[in-house]
Amino acid sequence: MRQNWSLRRTLLALMLVLTMSVWAFSAVIVYVDADHESHELFDQSLAETAHLLLTLADHEVIERMAMSPEALAESDNQTIAQYLKFQVWNDKGRMLYKNKGAPDTPFAPDAKPGFGWRTLDGQHWRTYVAWDSNQHLQIQVAEPSSHRKEISWRFAYKLLLFALLILPLMAAGIWWAVNRVFRALQESANQVSQRTPNDLQEVSLDGAPNEVHPLLHAINRLFERVSRTLEHEQRFTADAAHELRTPLAAIKTNLQVIQRARNDAERAEFIVGLGVSVDRATRLVEQLMTLARLDPQYEANHALEKRDLSVLLAAQLPVLREQAGKQQLQLDATLEPALCLVHQASFLILLRNLIDNALRYTPAGGRVHLSCQIRQQQVCLSIADSGPGIPVEMRMRVFDRFFRLSDAGKSGSGLGLSIAKRIAEAHHATIELADGIDGAGLAVQICFPLCQADQKELA
Repeated sequence: MRQNWSLRRTLLALMLVLTMSVWAFSAVIVYVDADHESHELFDQSLAETAHLLLTLADHEVIERMAMSPEALAESDNQTIAQYLKFQVWNDKGRMLYKNKGAPDTPFAPDAKPGFGWRTLDGQHWRTYVAWDSNQHLQIQVAEPSSHRKEISWRFAYKLLLFALLILPLMAAGIWWAVNRVFRALQESANQVSQRTPNDLQEVSLDGAPNEVHPLLHAINRLFERVSRTLEHEQRFTADAAHELRTPLAAIKTNLQVIQRARNDAERAEFIVGLGVSVDRATRLVEQLMTLARLDPQYEANHALEKRDLSVLLAAQLPVLREQAGKQQLQLDATLEPALCLVHQASFLILLRNLIDNALRYTPAGGRVHLSCQIRQQQVCLSIADSGPGIPVEMRMRVFDRFFRLSDAGKSGSGLGLSIAKRIAEAHHATIELADGIDGAGLAVQICFPLCQADQKELA
């Protein structure tokens, strides 16, 4: 079982983590870049200081011709002595000058010009060596790396302090923005939760984010389908109650007449009428139950399978011909192999309803023709009779539930063609009414999509 999770909390957490990660990554990049730039600036400053001291030492040597190491006069600024030390050497390897704290040994024993690193007394120093233009004097300057690190750490502390100040503000802004968006969602949810079973109006899209519109449109379409279903069920219930009233009234009347019968012959006559009324009521209930099973989730419960329609029809022919013979009717068939997608049980319901209608309304001595053939890449099932037919202007109305022609002359539930149309639609088929045998009667034509790829196998 999947655990419930909060979109709000997840979004907040993701945005905060993403923001902090981007901030931390950016801070590291800025720190590394700033540290690299500061090292370049320190090196440049160290080189400029070295050349300046070398110039001063050159003048001093010329004036005094010093032959022994001498410490230059310095100010009392301990910071300078702490962060910068230098030595001046002649071309013979003698140290002429140094500042306070500088060792007597060279910072760079190899005297190679340029920058380098040296460890003195356990401390890491950045060194720089340069010669004058005459290659007579050499200066070596050294600066502790701790000085550079101190500046870098100062920058890092300020960056961290800024993050501690700005991140709470960013978190508050993200929290406000997410809650502002979810407030609009909550308003839409409140609209739905406040609806009653009879209140299926559309949910308003005003104020909702564009990304939520597909969901709200889907909800509105669901409300529309539910509304149609409720309307359909209410109409269906009312029509069913109205239609059941007639056979039940006939049954009640027959019972009353039977109770007042004067002799056995009269009683037997009315018992036959009672049986007819019961049969009519039974058929109506069966039709209602069939219709209820088809609506409204037919497709979800009935998978279509590849079937040869001619084989299904041929298997039903003996029973259909026997039924036609009892009513003194002729039933013939023209069946061609044809593959299409059908649900066998519901297809047989469709066939039985159409055959029952044809047999019921065709007078004795008439004919019913059943055909199955391929026309224009479709499998067409046709049931034609030689009965009275249906006027052209009424042919669309007979698919409505409980609709019967006033001059039909036969009792019925008015559901047969409605059930047939519903099953045909579920098979993605079309159903049409046309003239019957020899231009008289009625022909019901149902055309199913042909399984083109498999039809070659039947050839």
